[in-house]
Amino acid sequence: MQVLKFGGTSVGSADNIKKVIDIVKKRLEKGKTIVVVSALGGTTDALLNAGQLAAQSNELFKEELLRIEQRHLDAVKQLVPVQNQSSVLSLVKKMCNEIEDVCNGVFLLGELSSRTKDRIACFGELLSSQIIAAAFNNAGINALWKDARRLIQTNTSFGNAVVNAAATRMLISDFIATWKEQLVIVPGFIAADVNNETTTLGRGGSDYTAAILAAAVDAELLEIWTDVSGMMTADPRWVSGAKVIPSISYQEAMELSHFGAKVLYPPTIQPVLGKGIPVIIKNTFAPEDPGTIIGKTAGPNDNAIRGISSISNIALLSLEGSGMVGVPGFSRRLFEALSQAQINVILITQGSSEHSICVGVEAPYAPKAKDVVDQTFADEITMEKVQPLAIEADLSIVALVGENMKSHPGISGKMFGALGRNGVNVRAIAQGSSERNISAVVATKDVRKSINILHEEFFETTSKQIHLFIAGTGNVGSKLLQQLKQQQSWLSQHLRLNVKVVGLANSRKMIIDDNGIDFNIWQEKLEGGETASIDEFVNIILSKNSRNSIFVDITASDSVASVYDRLLQKSVSVVACNKIAASSHYAYYKKLKDMARSYNCLFLFETNVGAALPVIGTLNDLMRSGDRINRIEAVLSGTLNFVFNNYNGEKTFAEIVKQAQDEGYTEPDPRLDLSGKDVMRKIMILARESGAQLEMEEITCNGFLPESCMQGNVDAFYKALKENEAHFKNLFRKAEAEKSKLKFVAQYENGRASVGLQHIPPQHDLYHLYGKDNVVLFYTDRYPLQPLVVKGAGAGAEVTASGVFADIIRAAAQ
Repeated sequence: MQVLKFGGTSVGSADNIKKVIDIVKKRLEKGKTIVVVSALGGTTDALLNAGQLAAQSNELFKEELLRIEQRHLDAVKQLVPVQNQSSVLSLVKKMCNEIEDVCNGVFLLGELSSRTKDRIACFGELLSSQIIAAAFNNAGINALWKDARRLIQTNTSFGNAVVNAAATRMLISDFIATWKEQLVIVPGFIAADVNNETTTLGRGGSDYTAAILAAAVDAELLEIWTDVSGMMTADPRWVSGAKVIPSISYQEAMELSHFGAKVLYPPTIQPVLGKGIPVIIKNTFAPEDPGTIIGKTAGPNDNAIRGISSISNIALLSLEGSGMVGVPGFSRRLFEALSQAQINVILITQGSSEHSICVGVEAPYAPKAKDVVDQTFADEITMEKVQPLAIEADLSIVALVGENMKSHPGISGKMFGALGRNGVNVRAIAQGSSERNISAVVATKDVRKSINILHEEFFETTSKQIHLFIAGTGNVGSKLLQQLKQQQSWLSQHLRLNVKVVGLANSRKMIIDDNGIDFNIWQEKLEGGETASIDEFVNIILSKNSRNSIFVDITASDSVASVYDRLLQKSVSVVACNKIAASSHYAYYKKLKDMARSYNCLFLFETNVGAALPVIGTLNDLMRSGDRINRIEAVLSGTLNFVFNNYNGEKTFAEIVKQAQDEGYTEPDPRLDLSGKDVMRKIMILARESGAQLEMEEITCNGFLPESCMQGNVDAFYKALKENEAHFKNLFRKAEAEKSKLKFVAQYENGRASVGLQHIPPQHDLYHLYGKDNVVLFYTDRYPLQPLVVKGAGAGAEVTASGVFADIIRAAAQ
């Protein structure tokens, strides 16, 4: 004998019911079959809503009931031939009239008791099961309909009744002894007390009905048919990479279902566990899929974790006080008070100091829990031995489940490390001695993110999902997007990184796309985006709360640099091509560095100095390995190096500067480069990374631009350059006379920094520096005479973008 249960989605329409009939036909070849069915999907909610409306004296309940009636009449017309419809339609009409009579009574009284709720809710299963039985009979399959209220007896706890196992076994045995047909259809979810008053087994109780029947008849197999192909490693609505679990033990299944796995109603396992009846979860819409088998033992599993689940809408109750330490009975009194108030405890945790005990309960019960606990410990609270019960709401529980955890050290560390790296704060932890479950309490706003983090950590060995939010789509930004597009497959294949740009903003527009912005049409998408606001852009990033998020700043904006602290505080790594933050006041620079450490994320700005050259990375490696920086000499402006390498008096200085700007080497306003301000920022960043607390005003700048060149706009600047051509020729000729080259040099030594134009002789390390190259000479304890040299192209959109790209990969790999 076998028992099959079909859920609300499986019987949600006439077409779906026809699929059910096809499935059952094949199962009947194996022998007698009991089919348990839920109400048509959404019907129970609609019935309860009608009851609530009636209790509020709202006549809209009649419209709700008409919709329910019409839906079931339509199902009959689609499933039963016209000549056989009248009796079934009459039955539906009769039951719908009964529902209306009950709701009319509720309307007049203005009250909806738990008992009446059960009476109203039961009609969903009564209607669906009799329509489905008629459909089987009209499809040529002889089916008997049996009212579950005559098979399952419970107590009078309306809404979530407790089954009287002995009485139920007797009722089912009596029925089986007289049952002749091959197929019986039974409504799930409903039962009756000893007085034949209708009760219900709790939402999702149809699974439980099927399990009770399977155990009572010693079924060979219990099949639960739903709309997914088995139990999943995580909720597929939240985790796109969720996988079907091929097999799972009874204990693991109970843990997952208790912690919110919607495929299986938590009490379902208990009746079949003692009899060793296997349970299989199958998909009505993909019946050939193997599904998940639940049994005494699970099949081999290379992964220590079988699945991840969660419970939302939890509140933590904390009882604390020095008067608890070493005093027996506090825990007993706490749980006794909650038990007497019929408040179920979901999670318990207590520190070894005995100073506090913390329990998790469903959030709606928290106020009631506070009342009864504070009353129980009123004397201790008055004497200040304990504090009044503290409530923390808006929480959820995330649970890892797996039999194999006990033989795999490090699971907890891996779990909490992954959550911590992504800025998820764990409020409480619980683990049973069986080591089958590790539960963590997190903020409800973090629960979806947490499940994705843990699923990626324990199940998704193929790739790590990176969410990029990019501000700035100019020369460097557009090159970065090209490089990301080009390297997508390489990153996936070699680094197992799936990098998606999910947010893009420039000074005018911004767009967000959780599925990833198409690299081929990002310009058009951005042009059609909403008006840009960096504060709103950051608000969206924080509200998305996506795992492995990285913010990339490729602007020169003060306002963009000012939001880094908000992002780092939420464990969003920041990659900055923008120099403003790292060269701002030392206090803000240090704050950002400290926040990155505190919140387990990264603040990277390699391209602030030398574009893609590994200048800051090399400096950091020297410092981390115990070396000390004594002196730095550097040419840090690709723009200035290009200008002085190409200026020889044949073309005007203004023409050379314009050429540098046209080739993308300068800032939008070239004066930032030529004034030396940009170089000042860079040497200050290097000095700070060396350990100095240096501010911009402490740097000496020996500039070469006449004051008139610093006035007005960019056009006025170029005009002033032309007017001062003689000045620039004089600078060149003086250097030429000394057989030297002009180089704009930055120096740092003994806590002091300076920048300025110098005559560099042929024997100097900086002399042979061509084009737009940068060079940095590090004189350290280990490199006292022969410096460590970093040299190469220090400007250009392509190389700068590649440096930003490299920082993104560093942030992604943490």
